[in-house]
Amino acid sequence: AALAGTAVAGVAWQRLELAQQLGEGASGVIYRARLDGVDDVAVKVFKGAMTSDGLPRSEMAACVGAGAHVSLIPILGTLDAHPQGALGLVMPLIDAAFRNLAGPPSLASCTRDVYADGECFEAPQALAIAHGIASAVWQLHAHGIVHGDLYAHNILHADAGACLLGDFGAASMFAPGSPQGDLLQGIEARAFGVLLGELIAHCATSLPALEAMMDACLQEEILRRPKFDAIERALRDMLPV
Repeated sequence: AALAGTAVAGVAWQRLELAQQLGEGASGVIYRARLDGVDDVAVKVFKGAMTSDGLPRSEMAACVGAGAHVSLIPILGTLDAHPQGALGLVMPLIDAAFRNLAGPPSLASCTRDVYADGECFEAPQALAIAHGIASAVWQLHAHGIVHGDLYAHNILHADAGACLLGDFGAASMFAPGSPQGDLLQGIEARAFGVLLGELIAHCATSLPALEAMMDACLQEEILRRPKFDAIERALRDMLPV
């Protein structure tokens, strides 16, 4: 139902020429493809009716419903007429300058993402990443979407601080203003606080204001954690002029 009435067009499978595989996650496989023999695109083909993260239709609805944002990967269309009936998404190719902010947790780190050895961010870059992700999540929450998997390994970044939040496999919908929605937003704020702590730990200089925001997001009482509209404003004020 969440996909009904959206403005995103369907893209027929016959219009696509698949090339090499670009990646694979819990919910699907991503291929490079050519659309109508002209444009290079990325195609995510979902693996089945249910994945370890959830329902493909929920991920598609979240991606489509999120809307356009500079820190979200755009959606060109949903996949139509796949020969096996698979669901999928068609997206622009991401610039090769973007790379994963971190790798997923290891057996040693357990629940924490693994950053490259010697990874170090300058303060403007760390602040730009933090603000970009906060702004994207604020937009998601305004549309009644919680990302549900807000980790560094689901973020792409480039050297100047540009960033893209991806992987909506664990996303879910909520009614804005509802008690359940408030709780979900508070849980997402805690995840963001963990991300801020990782950025701070890998920053070349101290960032007291960012540390204060981290503490606010990590406080024990869920409903006292800041909403993302307030987080975005505070981080915007921290950006270099």
